Amino acid sequence: MGSSKRLAAHYDMRAHHKAILRATQSGPLQSLSEREVALQEQPLTTYPQPYRAVRAWVHFGAEAIRVDAKLARSTPLAAGIEFRAGEQVFRCWVWGNAVTVDDDD
Repeated sequence: MGSSKRLAAHYDMRAHHKAILRATQSGPLQSLSEREVALQEQPLTTYPQPYRAVRAWVHFGAEAIRVDAKLARSTPLAAGIEFRAGEQVFRCWVWGNAVTVDDDD
């Protein structure tokens, strides 16, 4: 018996959320510091909702994991992203080169 693509996508999402929640056990979500983001010196772009779908590398403690995220804001060097795992919403700043546009959107 086969499964539908919709169900496969749902199970992939659930597995991804579980992987993120496991990564949270390695430590808190790391975000760039105010000094690194440099909002006082750099122009800030805030994107309207719905935000652009991206894939980004984030760190929980020392563990790196690639997440499906939404691009909410950016500077020339950094990206402000948000992503979900279960009922939790995570927000952080990452370096811009840690982010790629999700072409599936």
